[in-house]
Amino acid sequence: MKAFYNLWYRRGTPPWVGPARAELVRLVESGRIPPGRSLDLGCGEGDNSVFLARHGFEATGVDFAPAALAKARSKAEAAGVVVRFVEDDLTTMRRVSGPFDVLVDYGSFDDLHGRDRDAYVRAVVPLLRAGGLFLLWCFEWVPSLWERAAVAALPFGDMALRPGEVEERFGRDFSIERIAGESGLKGWPHGWAAYLMTRR
Repeated sequence: MKAFYNLWYRRGTPPWVGPARAELVRLVESGRIPPGRSLDLGCGEGDNSVFLARHGFEATGVDFAPAALAKARSKAEAAGVVVRFVEDDLTTMRRVSGPFDVLVDYGSFDDLHGRDRDAYVRAVVPLLRAGGLFLLWCFEWVPSLWERAAVAALPFGDMALRPGEVEERFGRDFSIERIAGESGLKGWPHGWAAYLMTRR
């Protein structure tokens, strides 16, 4: 999986690369997420991390793809901001230590298989201080029979979270608010959701 994503970043631009995400921009610019120590989980080319640094955050981005991090460092330098970019695995997090005030994940958690999602929760949740905020964006829908079969056949990754899975996996440690999303979309993907979670 790491080799696949690293090659994709090295040879091209994945479709999720682009400006800071709308939900993050809205929450930061409205003051609902105030400046603090932030960690962008699966930061890719670092656009969200750069945005946070521009808005007064002590920003860190973590990804397991060196090619993505190289592009992220170049973007931070071009923007004239300081961001710490770290190569690490979100299921173990050996090179990043908390506490952080803010966690951001745009499309990394939902890309993991079930056992890796369990490991992610064990590794990531302790990094956030009590009262800290976690913005989680994910694909979310009830998978069809063929989608379940495709995921079972894939050597890595998943397609989406199932409705209610965020509450199941994070509800013990967080108060959870679904702040945006769509479901029942025609075509693919069939739905998405954004959650703002507060650490208990």
